[in-house]
Parts: sequence; structure tokens; C-alpha cells
Amino acid sequence: MTLFAALGPFFSVEQHAAPTPKPPWRRLSELVDDPAILADRIAHTRAYLGTASGQPAEAIEVRVAASVTHLGLVARIISPALAAVVLEDRVPDLALDHLHWQPVLGGAFPLSLPPIPPAGGDLHRELFDGPLPAIAQAFELSDHILTGNVASAVNGAATALSNADPTLATRAHTVTTDLLALPPLRDAHTPNPFRRRSCCLIYRAAPNHKGPLCGDCVLNESR
Repeated sequence: MTLFAALGPFFSVEQHAAPTPKPPWRRLSELVDDPAILADRIAHTRAYLGTASGQPAEAIEVRVAASVTHLGLVARIISPALAAVVLEDRVPDLALDHLHWQPVLGGAFPLSLPPIPPAGGDLHRELFDGPLPAIAQAFELSDHILTGNVASAVNGAATALSNADPTLATRAHTVTTDLLALPPLRDAHTPNPFRRRSCCLIYRAAPNHKGPLCGDCVLNESR
């Protein structure tokens, strides 16, 4: 069963019955359990960024590829979770051992969730007692960048959800405002308008590090 597909690719997820869907699905926890698998994912992101900018992979800093990998990963988890809360007032089970993925590059990778529990739940607790700290620990990046990436993913998911269905904008804003007001995200951004207090580094993937800045980037204040 496919859920939330009408909202866009970052929201669209499959739903699988326990315990494990068949290949090519793989447990998402492998990214934090096996450093070699995460390193391979970052290396493929590095090559992808190089090709996209007309450069060899070696021209892309590893930390840039790592940050882009992290941002894409957390955005892919947060987006359907937000959709479930906004549309159905339900919080998915986001334990990494219970999530499954297919490691394709470019856009939103295929993601599968277990059946979503009945109404209720705490999205902040599910995210921050669940996948986000484990994912962060697997990356050799500063906490400043990592929490900024998460805050940006939350805000980006709310914006995309509101654009896909304007009738959901008020509810999406309420849920994400509450989420962003709690630690550790409250110190990772400034609100109204949203701006993160760090940079995801993707501008450095362009030749001579002259790429455009994201709309929510802290560096917009200094350029």
C-alpha cells in the first residue's frame, strides 16, 4: 500500500507488514550499524554532486557530500511522519530497525513504514528518542550542521505539504512550530521567517564553491 503519494515524492511511502518486506527492500538501520554502508552512500552522493556540477567526485569535499546525505535522509523520514500527523493525527513507528529503504540516488529514495499505530503519539519523542540521534552519531559532522539540517527538513516538509494542499497549511504550521520550539531544534533556527543558524554546505559543491545558497541558509545574512 502506498501512502501520501498525492503530496509529493518525499511524502510518498510504502507500508509493509512485519517483520521484513522482501528484497530489494533493506533495513534503514544498516546505515548506522555498518560504517562501510554509510561511507558508500556518501561516496555515491559525492559522485552524484560531482556529475551534476560538471566536476570529478574528488572535487567535492567529503563533508559536503556527508551533509547532503544526512539532510536527504532526515527529510525523507520526517516528511511522511509529518503527513501522518497532519492528515490523520497518527505518529508512525520510526525505529530504524522497522524502516526499510532502497538506496537509489537522486530525489526521494523508496521508503517503507510498518503499519501506523492508532491515533495519538508524540512526534518529537518518536523522532528524538528514535532515529535522529542514531543517524547523527553516524555522521562525522558538527552538531551545528546536523541540527540545522533537521530543522531545515522540518520546515521544508511543512512548506512542501502546505504547497501541495493549502488546506493543510494551518495544521502543518501548528505541528512544526511546536516541534521547532523544543530542544534541540529551538536553538538551530530563527523563526518568522524561518532561517537556520547553520549551513548545509551544498553551495560548496559548485565549482570554486560559488553555488547558490538555500533560501533558509544563515549565510544569506552575510552575502
